[in-house]
Amino acid sequence: MNKTWSLADDLEDVFQRSASVWAELRGARIFLTGGTGFIGCWLLETLRHADLALDLDIKVSILTRDAARFSQKAPHLVEHSSFEFIEGDIIDFAFPKQDYSHVIHAATDASAHLNEFEPDRMFNVIVDGTRRALDLAVEKKAKRFFLLSSGAIYGQQPAEMHHAVETFLGSLDCTNPRNAYAEGKRAAEMLSAIYGRKHDLNIVTARIFTLLGPYMPLDTHFAAGNFILDAMNGQGIVVKGNGRPRRSYLYAGDLAVWLWHILVHGAKGKAYNVGSDEDISIAELATCVSRTIGTGETTVLGANDTGWNAGRYVPDTTLVRTELDLHATVPLEEAIRRTALWNGWHHA
Repeated sequence: MNKTWSLADDLEDVFQRSASVWAELRGARIFLTGGTGFIGCWLLETLRHADLALDLDIKVSILTRDAARFSQKAPHLVEHSSFEFIEGDIIDFAFPKQDYSHVIHAATDASAHLNEFEPDRMFNVIVDGTRRALDLAVEKKAKRFFLLSSGAIYGQQPAEMHHAVETFLGSLDCTNPRNAYAEGKRAAEMLSAIYGRKHDLNIVTARIFTLLGPYMPLDTHFAAGNFILDAMNGQGIVVKGNGRPRRSYLYAGDLAVWLWHILVHGAKGKAYNVGSDEDISIAELATCVSRTIGTGETTVLGANDTGWNAGRYVPDTTLVRTELDLHATVPLEEAIRRTALWNGWHHA
C-alpha cells in the first residue's frame, strides 16, 4: 500500500500507460462537453499533465455553465494555456468559430433527484444535448466523435447474467418514467448511430459503469461516496436498504487510461463497456469502506431497495481487454483509500 500517494502519482501513471495516445493527439483541436464534472476533470487533469510533459500543441474548448465557479474548484485547469472555457448550455450553446478534430460529449446530469422528479427534463437534456454536440461535430468536420454513454442502457441485468456484454440488447421498461436517464442514453446512442450513417461521422462510444476516485462527489446519490464520507467523519456506516444490489467500481485513473485509448484506438461505430468486472454487494462495500478508512462498524437496516436498479450492475469487459489491451489496475480498497486521502482523510 502506497501511504504517500498523491494525485500526481495517478496522473503520471495515466501518462505512462497512454504513450500511444499522446502521439496521436499531437496538434488536436478538441471540443469537450461535461468537462467540469467528475469524468471531465480527469480528462483535463491527465491531458494537462501530458501537455506539460510533451508540449502537444493541443487546444481544448470546454463547455461550462459557470466558468467562474469551476475556477474556484480547479484554478490550475482554468489557467492552463491550452484550455479555453466557453459558457453555455449543452442544448443550445453557440458554436465557436474554430474547427475541431475531436468532439468528446461527456455532458450529462446524472442527478437521481432530476431523474425521479423531472424525468422529462432529464430525457430531453440527454437527447437534445447529444444532438447539439453531433451537429457541432458535423459542421466542424471532426474526424472523431466520442460519446460517453452509460451501462444504464442495459436496464436490469437478468439474474443469471453476472456480467452485461455489449451485445446484450437490454431489458428496460419504457413505461416507467424512472428509466428516463437510461432511455435517454439509449436514444443518444441511436441518434449518434444515425448521424454516423447519414454524415459518415466517425463515432465511438464508452458505456460507463460505476466509478470511484478523486473529484467524485461524496454527498450525492452515489453509495460509495456516501459511505466514504461517513467513514471519514468517524461514523459507523448505515445501509438503509437490504444491501443486496451488486455493483463494481473502476478507479478514475484506470478510467482515464481507458477513455483516452478508446477515443484514439477504438473501432469506428463500436461501443465499449468501461468498468470493473469484480462485483461486490452494497452491504459488502459498506464493510470494505469501514474497514479500510473507518471504524469497522456497519449496519444494514434491511428496507426494500427502491433505487433504479435493485439487482446487478456489472459489465463484461472482454471486448476492451481483447481489442485494446486495457485492464483495471487499482484494487477497490486502494481506490477507497485514495478517494478519502484526496478529500482530506488522514490515515493513522
